[in-house]
Amino acid sequence: MLLVGDDWAEAYHDIEIEDESGRRLADRLPEGLAGISRFHELVADHLDPDSEPSEVLVGIETDRGPWVQALVAAGYSVYPINPFQVSRYRDRHAASGAKSDPGDAHVLAEIVRLDRAHHRPLTGDSDIAEHVKAAARAHQSMIWSRQRQVNTLRSTLREFYPAALTAFGDLASADALAVLAAAPSPEQGRRLTQRRVETLLAQAGRQRNITAKATAIRAALNTDQLAARPGVVGAYAASVSALVAVITVMVTQTEVLAGQVEQGFSRGPVKN
Repeated sequence: MLLVGDDWAEAYHDIEIEDESGRRLADRLPEGLAGISRFHELVADHLDPDSEPSEVLVGIETDRGPWVQALVAAGYSVYPINPFQVSRYRDRHAASGAKSDPGDAHVLAEIVRLDRAHHRPLTGDSDIAEHVKAAARAHQSMIWSRQRQVNTLRSTLREFYPAALTAFGDLASADALAVLAAAPSPEQGRRLTQRRVETLLAQAGRQRNITAKATAIRAALNTDQLAARPGVVGAYAASVSALVAVITVMVTQTEVLAGQVEQGFSRGPVKN
């Protein structure tokens, strides 16, 4: 089970994710589709793969708007908490009682961790919820599945191709997928020329800093690394190729589903 505090403003959400024993992670997410996508990714990274979305409990100071309805539609258990109750809880448990967005995210996470029995989870029964329900759930599921495949790819690369992890911070990025599709093994990575990498980046959609990015990628792929046994490199490379192909399709389909969800973010509540 994960406990999430979500302190929202018009342009961003401060969140804190806890397990049942206490604090784990805090972050600031943008409002809208980019933020909700990142929220799903963070949950996927911290939730047990066999868990259900309903085991993610989210405390937030509103029961309205497309963000809330997207959370509900994705299957999370959303607890709308009255701001006055948040203030009272903050006064009881914080030394200063002063409001801050990250601090309120922590307070909201603590409320759903310790006092959720006194609050009722929200159900998706608004017009906006009906509009985004199917797409939001499919979008969340696709992101979770993609993130698990990315984690598998990262583990595989760590075993025999750590230079690729140095080259790419985000293995689901267009740059990483294009280069790894062309060079799924360390030897293939070392053979890539500057021109070839630049071509791959351009084909993947990069429009700026192509030369500098290609130079940095080649430098990373040519760093010294411990070599895996020759007999297993082929199997690892085949796994990388398969994972890259799957993730590439998932990235594309995530964007397709995101387009459906994005319509629901054209309206939302205004925070005073």
